[in-house]
Amino acid sequence: MHSFADAVIVLWGWRRALVAFLAGAASAFAFAPFDLFPILWVTVPVFVWLLDGATGSAARPRLFRLVPAAVVGWWFGFGFFLSGLWWVGAAFLVEAEQFAWLMPFGVLALPAGLALFWAFGAALARALWSDGWARLFALAAAMTLAEWLRGTILTGFPWNAFGYALAAQPLTMQLASVIGIWGLTLLAFLIFGAPVLFVGGLVTDRRSRFLALAAIILVVLGGLGFGVLRLRGAEGAFVDGVQLRLVQPAVDQREKWQPGSAAAIMERYLALSASGETPLGRDGGPTHLIWPESAFPFLLTERPDALAAIAGLLPEGTTLITGAARGERPIGPGARPMLFNSVYVIDDGGEIRDAYDKVHLVPFGEYLPFEPALSALGLRQVVDALGTYSPGPRRRTIALADAPAFTPLICYEAIFSGSVTEPGNRPGWLVNVTNDAWFTVSGWWFDLPGPYQHLRHAQLRAVEEGLPLARAANTGISAIIDPYGRIVSSLALGEAGVVDGPLPASLPPTLFARFGGVTFWALLLATFCVAVGEGFTLRSGRQRQQLT
Repeated sequence: MHSFADAVIVLWGWRRALVAFLAGAASAFAFAPFDLFPILWVTVPVFVWLLDGATGSAARPRLFRLVPAAVVGWWFGFGFFLSGLWWVGAAFLVEAEQFAWLMPFGVLALPAGLALFWAFGAALARALWSDGWARLFALAAAMTLAEWLRGTILTGFPWNAFGYALAAQPLTMQLASVIGIWGLTLLAFLIFGAPVLFVGGLVTDRRSRFLALAAIILVVLGGLGFGVLRLRGAEGAFVDGVQLRLVQPAVDQREKWQPGSAAAIMERYLALSASGETPLGRDGGPTHLIWPESAFPFLLTERPDALAAIAGLLPEGTTLITGAARGERPIGPGARPMLFNSVYVIDDGGEIRDAYDKVHLVPFGEYLPFEPALSALGLRQVVDALGTYSPGPRRRTIALADAPAFTPLICYEAIFSGSVTEPGNRPGWLVNVTNDAWFTVSGWWFDLPGPYQHLRHAQLRAVEEGLPLARAANTGISAIIDPYGRIVSSLALGEAGVVDGPLPASLPPTLFARFGGVTFWALLLATFCVAVGEGFTLRSGRQRQQLT
């Protein structure tokens, strides 16, 4: 191992870039659907050793000495994001005649841009670097900050945040109820970088290494113990009188907007909703139907026949929660009509009782950022069958007459930790409606990773908030998830059918739900202090040795 570490440290030029790229690409297999997280005990130490060797010339200004580290971080990040997000290119093949030329942007430019955050993190880590064990803490603190920035600025894109490597199953998810995904990200860098405490750095620093390793082991054991205790108290309670039916129609995205398809799609929803082991309207049957995002290839409010069909489907006392596009007519001269990606609550009489408009839209998917400039270059949004979407005003909890209030999460709104509920108005459950048909390509002999990763994000939101989550996806994966992140019932990707089950009861607000990111920021600050303090001690000791 010492020889291997030394060989990595002295790499230079294209060899260093290639190893960083390959290590980053391999790291993506630690995430859903593969969950090969042990690979990170190799790739993260390689990242550390590459940074050990990324020293700039002492003759250059201090800031420029960080450039080699930034280059290592960029190549590692580019490999990680390319390997983990290549599947986004499938969306450009749905209407290939219009969007195939944009595929290189989705497949290459997106990872290249996201890798800039890792370049920043690597440079910051190198600025705090020391020869001993503290460099692992410098890496964890700096890279976690970089990951948080990736998930926050420019509307944020926290997909596959590094902490999801610790969420392969419910036992290891439970710490998210205290520190959230960003706290898990910090722990992931520390835990998977732990092998560097055996190899490299100051040979005489063995006692400090042992103490640092012991601290990390205690964190791991403590996290597992917390998970065991939390799940031991999970009794599987359910809300009385509430039965869910999630409809997964598996409508091909290519067919959805074809002329004349509306009637067939509507009939598919109606038929599937009336299927299942327990018929609608029977004792013990579904009380709440949930249809996925943008279920209709038309504006529902402009189709009274569709609302009448829904009324004819729903027995007395049954409610439909469905995704749908919502339009608002222009008000005033020169005003343009507005389009929203929405969730409707519809009663058994076919009346729309409430609606929520998606707040966090997908850039380049639902709207075009910097539209005047980019549209002049020939760019356009991918989802444009009805027009450009506008964002809703705020996250909102929706009250129901015969069930706990819920918060809708449309599509990738479910990936934003700490912002899935309305402040001061905690719901009893979360409803995530999504399409995901863009990434379920029929005829391929393997499934794309995207829907599995999306499901994992939704599971973590349930754990963080202590709330059950019902997830209805057009092509899957639809699931009922309890507040511990466990899947109660689900339907496989690409299958058409329904998911029936009771609504799990919510838990009292978790520490994360009550205090938000306070616990995470305290943990991050402590890690920075350890890295800076120990690094300063090591450098001071080295200077004293040189003077003597």
